[in-house]
Amino acid sequence: MEIVPAMKEEEMAISMFIDWDKYKNRFYNNLYLEDFKFVVKMPLIQNDKLDLDIKIKKFNLTEYTYLISYK
Repeated sequence: MEIVPAMKEEEMAISMFIDWDKYKNRFYNNLYLEDFKFVVKMPLIQNDKLDLDIKIKKFNLTEYTYLISYK
């Protein structure tokens, strides 16, 4: 079962941004797949005491505030 169908790299719009989870007190690097409204969240700083905590979830970027956008 595929969440995102296979497609050529040049066809996919990806935004990148950084946000902060106030509950876990952790910064995340985010890859936002605009066409599918999915985000891949990866911790910016990895610590031996913290789990890797990569998240993939349905996400509407227009409903949230983030710290910085970059490409």
